[in-house]
Amino acid sequence: MEEQNYFCEGTDKAPARSLFNALGLTAEEMKRPLVGIVSSYNEIVPGHMNIDKIVEAVKLGVAMAGGTPAVFPAIAVCDGIAMGHVGMKYSLVTRDLIADSTECMALAHHFDALVMIPNCDKNVPGLLMAAARINVPTVFVSGGPMLAGRVKGNKTSLSSMFEAVGAYTAGRIDKDEFEEFENKVCPTCGSCSGMYTANSMNCLTEVLGMGLRGNGTIPAVYSERLRLAKHAGMKVMEMYRRNIRPLDIMTHDAFMNALTVDMALGCSTNSMLHLPAIAHECGVEIDLDIANKLSSVTPNLCHLAPAGHVYMEDLNEAGGVYAVMNELNKKGLIKTGCMTVTGRTVGENIEGVKNKDTSVIRPIDDPYSETGGIAVLRGNLAKDGCVVKRSAVVPEMLVHTGPARVFDCEEDAQAAILGGKIVKGDVVVIRYEGPKGGPGMREMLNPTSAIQGMGLGADVALITDGRFSGASRGASIGHVSPEAADGGIIGIVEEGDMISIDIPNYKLELLVDDAEIDRRMKNFTPKKKELKGYLKRYAAQVSSAAKGAILNA
Repeated sequence: MEEQNYFCEGTDKAPARSLFNALGLTAEEMKRPLVGIVSSYNEIVPGHMNIDKIVEAVKLGVAMAGGTPAVFPAIAVCDGIAMGHVGMKYSLVTRDLIADSTECMALAHHFDALVMIPNCDKNVPGLLMAAARINVPTVFVSGGPMLAGRVKGNKTSLSSMFEAVGAYTAGRIDKDEFEEFENKVCPTCGSCSGMYTANSMNCLTEVLGMGLRGNGTIPAVYSERLRLAKHAGMKVMEMYRRNIRPLDIMTHDAFMNALTVDMALGCSTNSMLHLPAIAHECGVEIDLDIANKLSSVTPNLCHLAPAGHVYMEDLNEAGGVYAVMNELNKKGLIKTGCMTVTGRTVGENIEGVKNKDTSVIRPIDDPYSETGGIAVLRGNLAKDGCVVKRSAVVPEMLVHTGPARVFDCEEDAQAAILGGKIVKGDVVVIRYEGPKGGPGMREMLNPTSAIQGMGLGADVALITDGRFSGASRGASIGHVSPEAADGGIIGIVEEGDMISIDIPNYKLELLVDDAEIDRRMKNFTPKKKELKGYLKRYAAQVSSAAKGAILNA
């Protein structure tokens, strides 16, 4: 590939060059490849407050390797701050807004290559979707995970804070203990310290081949991340010279690797929304059922918070994502021929990488379970499927039957839980929170955390057409499809109906006879909400969660 940018020659490009002059670019800079640095920096999201430092390091790396860097922004929502109010309706919907706006900026200004700098939940998949659309040489480097907090000498994280709300309400902790959680669970900048959605997606960016080693695990506050950022800037120039593009990397095999490692790591259930959406942009279609197929042969090797008591910093010290992949490859579960942004194949990247801590990454022959961390359930209550983080469910709740406690929004369910109205054995049903019905498919971290905090985690299940934060744990079953707003059977569940959950056999059933279900469905009209602005457009275009909540054209 010729080493110059699109604008450097030709009288027809002179108007653009005159505007580059206005930017203060020199003639020498104008001749070099123009590299867009997509910065997700802002001052409201802890995972993004350090990205300005990452940006400067990337710019230096690009310049050192012969490119001309130019920064433009991408938005990001903090799910923790948005949780529990109307703000959460605006979280998932930003994924497509980020993809659209980045596509617009990158193609309007004819960048030769890109470095994407995301960190939090929808920001990572949104930029991966954009990378596939734009398809110029691209490298990802995230802002990195937060260090774990410390409360009473124990490591902890944001999920502990949400659960402390329920514990305090139930009188299980006092005010001083509650305030200690508030002040200590989030001690540094970075994406929250457990295997939540942001860290799940940043780890899977490594697996897909779009990020360098350590992208998902090196803590935000480590200077090692600045070195990683410089190398990302240098590496994108190598990708440019070799003409290696996202669609050369994000192939069908790469997505199978991502789903496999997802199972081994015990990633957030949100990956079951994001991986299909990213794959769709790459021309690869992922059926939800492939998750169970891969899960049946992929052992679960990691129990990071909230499933266990280890954190991203521990995974990093144990060898990171590459160590997990190398364990899986011992049984031939990784497709090693995939190209990556390192300029080498997956097999070359992971060769010889050691598992340095078998308490964090279980050996392939001694896993937590022989099956993967995520399961897709089906049944009359979820004909198109629903998703559960199986690795975060206590054994006694893997099979459960109980009476439905039905709520048409998250707030009503939360009030009932904190008000002591939910008892052992109940199955909490929260509907009209799906992609269309929410709209925006809010995360149900508040109610799941309240259930845990009230001491009901081993006795109460929650199912919803909404979704869950990666910080949720317990028998939390989301993405129920079809959703209530789309005429799904979850919309006709009545208080006291018995619901059967059988996670080992991938079943979710409403135990009401077919004739009664038919009668209810004939009389069922889904509720409608008055909407305006972006949410109105989103609700009109969004597909089912079973298809990744992608937007229909």
